[in-house]
Amino acid sequence: MDENYKFLDWEGFDWDEGNLLKNWEKHGVSASECEQIFFNNPLIAGLDEKHSKRESRYYALGITDSKRRLFIAFTVRKKRIRVISARDVSRRERKVFDKS
Repeated sequence: MDENYKFLDWEGFDWDEGNLLKNWEKHGVSASECEQIFFNNPLIAGLDEKHSKRESRYYALGITDSKRRLFIAFTVRKKRIRVISARDVSRRERKVFDKS
């Protein structure tokens, strides 16, 4: 598989104290909401070339079970998605999301 798209072959999520509460405290996004977008449609995801210096980083635009639209930055370590940042989509991202 192409190294840039190894997120297609993931097997779970990687949560620890460092990333579990960070998104809740900063943006009010729970770990559960982060996970939900990977199981719902539409899901728009791709390589974040700008932030992929030390390891491949990706972005995802998705929707939670309660229809909240989120932007998530993540990486994949040992076939597990590790969320780096999660927040509500911006106005510009919402337009991209709505076109899908």
